[in-house]
Amino acid sequence: QVQLVESGGGLVQAGDSLRLSCAASGRTRSTYALGWFRQAPGKEREFVAFINWNGGSTYYVDSVKGRFTISRDNAKNTAYLQMNSLKPEDTAVYYCAAEPSGSVYLPSYNYWGQGTQVTVSS
Repeated sequence: QVQLVESGGGLVQAGDSLRLSCAASGRTRSTYALGWFRQAPGKEREFVAFINWNGGSTYYVDSVKGRFTISRDNAKNTAYLQMNSLKPEDTAVYYCAAEPSGSVYLPSYNYWGQGTQVTVSS
């Protein structure tokens, strides 16, 4: 069992930066890959990025490559999503999720946080 709690969302202007955090707890938290997903109003939840258990492998959706960086600190049981050069189309609820190996597929993820709102104004 893994519990996830996101934080760091907020209201920013286009071009600004935000760093989201995902605090993990539970028995196998450090061995799970962690992913970030987002869901905009009226749209399906979509993959943003994932990082494997030791940080050696990462993957991003094309729309955030070069702007977002996923990382993790297993000593702190926390994953991060650094978001730079934010755009209005990045506005969404951002969710952290965990699964054993790392995947772009939402159904692969067993555990989910409650989400944190990111709003980017133009």
